[in-house]
Amino acid sequence: MRPLDENETTQVFEKLFKFTGNNLKNIVENPSHEGPETNPGRYCFRLQKNRVHYVSESLVKRATNIKRDKLVSLGTSIGKFTKGGSFHLTIQCLNLLAANAKHKVWLKPTSEMSFLYGNHVLKGGLGRITENIVSGDGVVVFSMADVPLGFGIAAKSTQDCRKMDPNGIVVLHQADIGEYLRMEDEL
Repeated sequence: MRPLDENETTQVFEKLFKFTGNNLKNIVENPSHEGPETNPGRYCFRLQKNRVHYVSESLVKRATNIKRDKLVSLGTSIGKFTKGGSFHLTIQCLNLLAANAKHKVWLKPTSEMSFLYGNHVLKGGLGRITENIVSGDGVVVFSMADVPLGFGIAAKSTQDCRKMDPNGIVVLHQADIGEYLRMEDEL
């Protein structure tokens, strides 16, 4: 497990910024109260086998006692680097994104299952949407009971959504909590 280099850090922060905006500083400067130390440490990003983990510094110090090839995971896995070198967020970072999301979309109960099966969000299934969403922004998808279901990319702006027909795509699916069942071997 090693710290991210400059290029990797840039890619991770750009992807997180797409979903959190200026709330990214809350993720980076979040104090950690884990471990026996009296003064709280910080959370940091670490790379292990092409996966990026969000973990407290005290836990990283204690994990140095474990061999690298024996260490499976540490902290919260937030994404992975592909063989091509690009960074993709995974569903495990949903709680981190939901707590700091800049743009949110709420689904009607009738369209929740469709999203959880991996389909895009249609205008007809949209319950609420935050203002000032621009096409291409990162969006966190919630149920009407404020349970985070997944995240995606806005296909249309908030203004365009109001004029769309009910079968138009509003949010392009990227990840949802149904992946825990569909892809349990890969996670």
